[in-house]
Amino acid sequence: PFFRLPAKMSKIALVYGGGGALGRSIVNAFKAESYRVISVDLAANADASDSVVLDVKAPFASQAEQVCGDVGKLVGDAKLDAILCVAGGWSGGNAAAAEFPKNTEMMVSQSVNSSVLAAHVAAKFLKAGGLLQLTGAAAALDGTPGMIGYGMAKAAVHHLVKSLSSKGSGLPDGATVAAVLPITLDTPMNRKFMADADFSSWTPLEELAGKLLSWSQGEGRPASGSLVKVETAGGKTSYNVV
Repeated sequence: PFFRLPAKMSKIALVYGGGGALGRSIVNAFKAESYRVISVDLAANADASDSVVLDVKAPFASQAEQVCGDVGKLVGDAKLDAILCVAGGWSGGNAAAAEFPKNTEMMVSQSVNSSVLAAHVAAKFLKAGGLLQLTGAAAALDGTPGMIGYGMAKAAVHHLVKSLSSKGSGLPDGATVAAVLPITLDTPMNRKFMADADFSSWTPLEELAGKLLSWSQGEGRPASGSLVKVETAGGKTSYNVV
């Protein structure tokens, strides 16, 4: 059942992809700072204040209608301080690969559709001056011949950020939209499949979650339209606009 947020809850964040490894870290970081956190994903996140569970079998337009309806019921007249979209995935394959069309469709669904839906929610529920964060990829700044579908999807997210930061995009006045472009995140799945890698060059989830929290609070927030490369070396992480 839905309930409206208490008036005294002054800060609200929505995490699209709140059930994934990075999403869970973000939910926990924002909860620790007394944010009301709404998770949107294919399954509920028990650590979030509320969860909106997507119907994976529903058409994309129906998912968008559902999310907007559910978020509206949850927040009432309140507005979101931040929307963090960290849904996505990875898949390889060049143009000759048998799975190329299938994998490309999956990458578009996971990265582009989720970003489009987050932007649509932002247009309706983000407060003036709020933050919309999307997730691109450093690899997609160049050609990605071994993972074309992935590169295409992430490049589309980069374009979406530029469009949303332009006049007439539909976002609230003064809103900031920016994308983080990680190289490799230190997730359990990455450790499983790349067990021999140099983990000191991977970005810890808590590090990135903490940075997004700071941006949400207006600390060191990049200019709207920024694509921010996230690079870790020797255990130290840097954030550079590209």
